[in-house]
Amino acid sequence: MTTDVHAEHTLAEHTHGAGCGHEAVAHEGHTDYVHGTHHHAEHGDHYDEHESVAEHGPDEHAHGESCGHEAVAHDDHIDYVHDGHKHAAHGSHYDEH
Repeated sequence: MTTDVHAEHTLAEHTHGAGCGHEAVAHEGHTDYVHGTHHHAEHGDHYDEHESVAEHGPDEHAHGESCGHEAVAHDDHIDYVHDGHKHAAHGSHYDEH
């Protein structure tokens, strides 16, 4: 899932690419760049923020009614508050939200 929220900086302020100093990650036919604690990708004249994969997967810790983490409704699914951030199940992994 991709969230189309514009990044906090513009193409004019910082251009991502070879040598920019940020990790490049292949994502659904394009490249995301890890920037701080989030990912974003070039989209026309701006960058879009993209959800990133959480630091653990469902096989390491399953979220649900008795997992001990706060459940928060988000669009058509549930996010779980985990160590100061939220993530949600997405196929075989969790996405950061």
